[in-house]
This record gives sequence, C-alpha cells and structure tokens, in this order.
Amino acid sequence: MKARILPFLPLAAAFACGAPAHRSACPTTDRALPAANSNGPAAPGIDVAALERLAATRSYSLGTPRPVRITPDGNVLFLRTTRRSFNAELFEFDARTGSTSKLASADELLEGAGLELSAAEKALRERTRTALRGIVSVEVSDDGRTVLLPLGEKVFAVDRATKGHRQVDVGTGYPDAVSLSPDGKFLAFVRDQDLWVVGTDGKGLRRVTKHERDSVTYGMAEFVAQEELDRTRGHWWSPDGRTLLIERADEATVDTLHVSNPAAPERDGTAFRYPRAGRPNADVSLHLVPRSGGRSVPVAWDRAAFPYVRAVDWPEHAPPTVVVMNRAQTKATVLAVDPKSGETTTLVTEEDPAWVNVPEGPLWFADGSRFLWASERTGVWQLEVHAADGALLRSVALPGFDGGIQIDQDAGEVWLSGSEDPTSEHVARLASLDASPAWVTTDAGVHSVVVGRHGGTRVQIDAAPNGARTWTVVDRSGKALGTLESVAEAPPNLPNVTLETVTLDTRTHHTAIVRPRDFDPSRKYPVVLQVYAGPGVTTVWNTPRAYFKDQILADTGFIVVRSDGRGTPRRGRDWERVTSRDLITVPIADQVAALEALGARHPELDLDRVGVMGWSFGGYFSAMAALRRPDRFKAAIAGAPVTDWSLYDTHYTERYLGTPQDNAAGYREASVLTHADGLQGPLLVMHGMADDNVLFTHSTALFKRLQDLGKPFDVMPYPGSKHGLLRFQGTGPHAYHSIARFFDRHLRAAQSPPWAAKDVSPETAAPTR
Repeated sequence: MKARILPFLPLAAAFACGAPAHRSACPTTDRALPAANSNGPAAPGIDVAALERLAATRSYSLGTPRPVRITPDGNVLFLRTTRRSFNAELFEFDARTGSTSKLASADELLEGAGLELSAAEKALRERTRTALRGIVSVEVSDDGRTVLLPLGEKVFAVDRATKGHRQVDVGTGYPDAVSLSPDGKFLAFVRDQDLWVVGTDGKGLRRVTKHERDSVTYGMAEFVAQEELDRTRGHWWSPDGRTLLIERADEATVDTLHVSNPAAPERDGTAFRYPRAGRPNADVSLHLVPRSGGRSVPVAWDRAAFPYVRAVDWPEHAPPTVVVMNRAQTKATVLAVDPKSGETTTLVTEEDPAWVNVPEGPLWFADGSRFLWASERTGVWQLEVHAADGALLRSVALPGFDGGIQIDQDAGEVWLSGSEDPTSEHVARLASLDASPAWVTTDAGVHSVVVGRHGGTRVQIDAAPNGARTWTVVDRSGKALGTLESVAEAPPNLPNVTLETVTLDTRTHHTAIVRPRDFDPSRKYPVVLQVYAGPGVTTVWNTPRAYFKDQILADTGFIVVRSDGRGTPRRGRDWERVTSRDLITVPIADQVAALEALGARHPELDLDRVGVMGWSFGGYFSAMAALRRPDRFKAAIAGAPVTDWSLYDTHYTERYLGTPQDNAAGYREASVLTHADGLQGPLLVMHGMADDNVLFTHSTALFKRLQDLGKPFDVMPYPGSKHGLLRFQGTGPHAYHSIARFFDRHLRAAQSPPWAAKDVSPETAAPTR
C-alpha cells in the first residue's frame, strides 16, 4: 500500500511519469500476457466482451501518451504503446514544428531479442505498480542531448541530435537502478549489491563500492523506500558528475520471509527481507563517494532518531539536500549536506502529533538562493519560500493542495496541483514568488501539467467529465504548439455515473453512484459498496473513466456506490488524521452513514441487500465491515486483505497505528482476527499467493481463525499472482467473473446462512453453499 496515491484511477497512468506526486496504481509484468479468459461460464448477465476489452486495453489507457521529460529546447519526450500493447516506445514531440517522431523502441534496439528482467527490477516494478514493458525507464542528460535506456541486461545511449544509438558495454550481468550523470558522460548502476560506474562510451568500468557482507547493498533504495516512501533511487550524482551520494542499506536484522508457489513444489520458495510492524528496519546510511572510487565520506545525522530517508536531491548551485524522518513519522527534518565533510545543517523541521505529510522537496531555484517547501504546520497546506540557510521568507496558502510542485526555472514560475473540490484535480500557477496562486484550469474534471525546468514548454493534460482526454503542448504564453496524440482505443460507451454529496453532521461527503445502463427507476436494486476508505487514496473522481469496472458489475443488475469519508486525503489535516491510531471505526461509520443517506434519497437502492468489496486496504475494510456491521452488509468480498496489522510493513502500519509494543490494544482492536466471530453472512477472500506486499499469510491467518470458529467462507486464491492481480489480463477477468457470481448468488436472494441465527450453531447448520 502507498501512503499517498493520487489520483487513483485508470487515467493516472497518463500523469505518472510526468508528475512525480502521482503514481500509477498498476501491477507489473515482464512477460507476455495471456488472452483474457474467464476460465469458466460467464457470471450471470456479465458483458464478457466488455470485460475482456477492458483488460486488453488496460481500461482504455494503452496508447495514451505519458510525458517523461521536457528538454531544454522545449521538445517533449513521451512514452506510448499501441492500443492493445503493453510495450512502450519512446517518442519526441518537436515544439518548433509540432511534429512527432519515434525516438526508440525496445524491439528495434534489441533487434527482436526477448527482454528479460532481473529479480531486483521485477521487484521495483511491483513496488512502483509499473505495468508497461519495453521502454519504461528514461534518463536524460541536463543538456537534453543524451538519452539513456536500460533494457534488461543491456543499456542503450541515444543521441537526440543524430537520432543514432549505441549499446553501452556494462559488463556481464544485470545492471539495476541505472542512472545517467548530469553531463551525459557516465552512467551508474547496481550489480552484485555494489555500485558501478562506466562511461557512456563503454570505457572505464569500475566498481566504486564494496559491500561488507551479504546483507548490505549499495546504491539501491530499500524495500520501505520503494513501497511506502515513493523513493526509488538509491544514489544521486553531483551536478559536475564527479561524486555520487550513495545509500548503504544493511538488512541484517530485517526478518527474512519466504514465498512459495504451490503450483511448482519442486522449486524453492523465494526468500526476501520484509520489515514487519514493530520489528527492525533496514539500517540506512548515506555516503559521498568519488566517481572513480576511493575513500567514502559518511553523511552525518542522528540516524537513530531519524532512520527514514524520505527524499534526496543534489541540485546545481545548492548543497545536497536530504529529508529524514523519525520512525514514528511525527517529525521530518530537511538537512543540507556539506559535500566535502558530510556534516549536515538543519534547514527546516516539520512536526505533527499524528503524522507528518511530506509531499516533495525541497525544490531549489536554479541559483541556489531559495527553495520551496510545502507544510501543514498551520493545519492547512502552505507553500513556504525559504532562504538557502532555511530562513522563512514567505508563506502562501494552498487550498486543496495535493503534493505536486514544479518550477519553470527560466521564468521563475511555480506550478501546483490540487483542488478545493476533492473530486477534481486542477493546476495553479504562481507567476512570481510575490504573487498568489491563480487557477489555470477551472473546468470540471481532472487536470494535470508537466512543466519543463527550462525551455518554456509545458504539457497540459485534461480529462473532462464527458470522458474526453487531451495532451496539449503549450508555450510559456499559453499558445498551443500541438498535441501529444493518443492512439488509445475509444470505449464504445462511458459509465452511467452520477456524483452526489451527502451531509453528515454538517460534513460534506462525496459519493458516486453507478447504475445499470438499462436502469429501471421503478425497480429496487441490490447495492455493492466499492470501497477503499484508507489513507492516501481518493476513489470519487469527476471523470467517468474511473468507473469502467463498476459499470460492468452494475450492468449485471446492481447499483455500485463509492464514498470518500474521513481519513481520506485532500480535505485538510483534521479530516485526514481522524483515523490516527484507529484505522477502521470512523471509516466504517462514515461509509455506512453515506450509504444510508443515499438510500433515503434514492428508493431504487435496496439497503436490505448490500454487499461490500475492496482490495488491499479496501479488502481489509470489507472484511471488517462484514464482521462489525453484519446488519448492513449481507455479503463481502475481501481482496488481498490485511488481517493482522502486526504482519504488515513498518512504515505504513506504524504511521497510523504506532507500534504493536506501544499500542497493543489498538492493534488487537484493528485486527480482522479479533472480530472474526462476528461473521454472519457470506464472505469471499481473494488473494494472490505470491503477494509480497500484503502477504498471503494474512488470508491464511483469517482462514485458520474462521475454521476454528466453525464459520464457512469462500476462497479464491491465485497461484503465482502478486498484489495487483486485478489488472492482469489473465487473472483480472477471472476475478471479476468470480465477484459477479458471488454477489449474484448472495445478494439477489439476500438470505442469511442458517448458522447466523442465534439459536443455530455453525456445527449443526446445514451447508448453504
């Protein structure tokens, strides 16, 4: 799970590469995907063709442009697949002519050879929810001339001026975490747990670190950084390319867990380090190392007090800057590093008794005289301008800010993302540091921008409520220079979704209702609550493209409802932190109250036949809702649920619950296992058996507890599948058929199993399914 995923919808893939604050919530794969197959008879009423089309097009996002870099000459580099391919190719939009040309493709560079990924790269793609294959990582030199493309065991350098390319000799073995020096003359990568450097001409290959023992890795972000901190890098170049700031991660004390594949019992299980709540994390330190190797200079800070390295940057004309956090995540500190001695100076300190949100940054201006920092210390987001020594120069209120900050260095303009309406996303601009933010986009929908640091070009990305999407390249004056063309398949129709608000104790809650396309207002329909309800995720968005899968379920004879209650982001500090040390009580109350308010308003919603379904935190919510509110939820599907928070990772869990040692009662009350005896209705648990995020152990623990209580339940395990199986072509359609069958079987009749009656025990009840 991610602490912040914004926005959480299929369109997010279009924003992911260009706007660092936004992550695509998509799974990874490095193999050809099988054709969609329900592996059995279709669920009653399900549109098989629509479901398979949705899987084949990745919710109609395959073929959309994904901006990755605006070069100093104003051109736009972007990735794009064909409409039903996961293989991304690299294109260039020419800002002068408005034309687009292909710069590189994996098939051409590899001359048709297959692309194999290392175990580390597969893990990174799982952590970052990267679904695409082909070219997915692009490094560009500061002058924009050299483009570096890692492809499995090979690395290619492309010269934008000549359009020529060459393979860089990186020796034998997989180069992981490949990075390009700012001047484009060298690349660094991780192999065999150490950092290596080689010239982009293939000369001078050298190993610049030497790991001391098997538990130590240099140059690569550790698990917590990748999974929870949105930090995928583990080394950073100095502006002159002569020095590297390198992470050293020692996992000696981190628990070693094993994931096995029951479908291949002849193979050993996969061992990996996984830091569980209350248990040791990796020991992370930073070191300054010359490009040529030699003496390492450690970066000095109180690592015992601040063990998490949230962000690192080494900008030109400014010191290396590191953001560190305490383990409780109630305090964050911005440090300036002396690149010669490794000593640090505190620039900014952020504190919050619940937890600190650290969006991005700091972002330095090109001359190194000032930097930007976003803070919630007043209870609402403020954009702060600090002098180089950390002194606060100015604060600007940012209503609806969601974490995205970019600087047009040539113009001194600051670009921001956010919205006072949490169902939308908008772009705001500060024309100067003395100005106030002005909204650039005002039309309803989801809007984003990718701003060039230099070159005067930006890409405006717009998704309208009618489903239209555009990627417009504009210059600094706002003049349109052309568009990044989408070749994505157009959906034959858009979801029948209505957004509404409900008022609960003076609070405004946003909801979405998806009705069948053949909706009959004279009928009453069973209801399915599609839910996440956890930290960092918004599910109600003002674009119909967020609801394709809801529509497929609705068309089988249901009304699908979503609601974003307290604990979700983009509604202010107090709204979000109401779930501190108790992740479930308020979310359940809010979801039920919103559902009942909608039911009172719309008689077609049959609140005597309500099901709930969700994945990850949503799976946890679904299980808890079924156990704690069986009066409201008559059937539940828990996908990849956390059932015991002491088994989940340190950073996410301790951020919201503290540690099991200091909040034992809170962990006990938050556990699905504690409430398992409350099961009174049908429950389906779905889980990928190779899930290395929410381990399959969570589900097996629930199985054992329910079995001990004599409670029947249904299980749909997916051998070999990881956390994001719903978006795979093979497993995704099968999972949705299973979902539709389950709700059809249990919500249309709305009969409770006989053992739910108080005078009937599970042991004597007749089987119901």
